[in-house]
Amino acid sequence: MPRRTVVKLATVSAVVAASVFAVAPTAHADLVTHCVGTGGAVTVPNDLLVPAGKSCSLTGTTITGNVTVAAGGNLVVTGGRVSGEVRVAADGYLDATDTTVDGPVVLAAGGYGVFLSDAQTGTVTVRPKGSATIDSFLFVEGSTIAGHVNASAGEVRLDRGTQVQRNLSSTGTYYTDVHDSFVDGTLSVLNSATGSVVCGSAVRGRATFAGNLGGVQLGPNGGLDSCASGGYWGGDVSITSTTGGVTVDDNIINGQLTVTSNNPAAQVAENNRIRGGVTGDQATATTNRAARVANPDREEAGEQRAEVRRTSAEREASEAGAARL
Repeated sequence: MPRRTVVKLATVSAVVAASVFAVAPTAHADLVTHCVGTGGAVTVPNDLLVPAGKSCSLTGTTITGNVTVAAGGNLVVTGGRVSGEVRVAADGYLDATDTTVDGPVVLAAGGYGVFLSDAQTGTVTVRPKGSATIDSFLFVEGSTIAGHVNASAGEVRLDRGTQVQRNLSSTGTYYTDVHDSFVDGTLSVLNSATGSVVCGSAVRGRATFAGNLGGVQLGPNGGLDSCASGGYWGGDVSITSTTGGVTVDDNIINGQLTVTSNNPAAQVAENNRIRGGVTGDQATATTNRAARVANPDREEAGEQRAEVRRTSAEREASEAGAARL
């Protein structure tokens, strides 16, 4: 069984103290604030750029324009606000905690990743990996996304009360998992390399899982991850052309469940409440609540992988600030 994370937890102490901004004009004579180091509770009256390979750590900062994180750059924002959009280039990283981004967040092909915690953003997009060697990640916890989530690469996990106010769509990700979260539109997971897990969550619209290689687990007692409960599905649920196993346990489906062309055949437990019935091939119903799989690496994937980049970025920003004093 492939693990749901590719890094281990690292603890790096960092001291964030100095405030360092450099302002430079663009070709159009507009001002752009270049951030290398750290910044505090100030207002940036224009766009902000984190230069290539540099780190910027902001606390309580308001940015009235757009934000660009150039290739290899790191931006850590705590308690801030961005009036525009945030675009993160290849090998770039965005970490936003208790922060509002009024516009979209876009991670380019080969971007390192995006970590959102107790944040609010517009639409979130993860571009396809393409020829890049880096596989991205999107980890979201306790946040509100006032738009769609469109992911086409890497590890995707929504957790801890996250709300997506439109649709969640993923194609070609490493995995797409939804825990204890709410999707107010449709959910679509296609061609995931190691499948999808949805636990303790609600999806208002139709849900489609197709072509996933590592299996699909809706609710507890599956082989992919540990979780306590199933979920609520407001429309039809379709799970097709899946390899690696399909388990549907402890769910309420206010529509029809379709399970076809899965290898092996889907296991649909008797404790599901499926208003529209089940169509397709399924194995003998089984429910074994003692046979839950514990996988702490997958459960803590977001915190572990983001912590590595966050603490490194804060350390680099602090050192850059101290060098300028």
